[in-house]
Amino acid sequence: METQWLAFSVAALMLTLMPGPDTFLVIGNSLAGGARRGLAAAAGTTSGGLFHVALFAFGVTQLLMYSERAFWTVKMLGALYLAYLGVKALRSALAPRAQAPAFAAAAVEPASGLWRAFAQGALTNALNPKIAMFYLAFLPQFLAPGPHMARDSMLMIGLHYAIGAVWLTILAVASARMAGTMRSTRVARALDGAIGTMMLGFSARLAWSSR
Repeated sequence: METQWLAFSVAALMLTLMPGPDTFLVIGNSLAGGARRGLAAAAGTTSGGLFHVALFAFGVTQLLMYSERAFWTVKMLGALYLAYLGVKALRSALAPRAQAPAFAAAAVEPASGLWRAFAQGALTNALNPKIAMFYLAFLPQFLAPGPHMARDSMLMIGLHYAIGAVWLTILAVASARMAGTMRSTRVARALDGAIGTMMLGFSARLAWSSR
């Protein structure tokens, strides 16, 4: 059992270090509003992970596996939301600087900005059914057959998101410390453009993916 958990922890760490939408959301929000806003986005991402734990607990993940319509609906909602974030960032990159940047070099926002960042992280994670499908395919190789499989599955997902929370926290703090060098208009445009392009890429990949 200890060997299985160690193997899963190593695999989860490797997966966490691979950049995804949550990575760019945290970096972008940290550059825009400082560490607090980046940490809010990271907390939202972790909350989205807890949502997937609940899906496992109530068997909804199996519904997504066997219902093509349910999977397609959630998948398209997630793709549209990522596309919305991408278009918003690209519009900011192309707009006159009278408009506040979507991510880079914006002023520190009040509590409403923190909640917005939290919601971005939560929705980006919760509206991605590929995460649920991934766990269904990935976890069995680390689970021992028996009465505790469901419990261990949820604990492993929780461990994965705990590792992710630590990594995103590091990213948030590090990105916020770099924000001072990102204040020029040219750099702000470049960052918004890069983040917007990546978000549209993630959106397209999700929309055209299959189970």
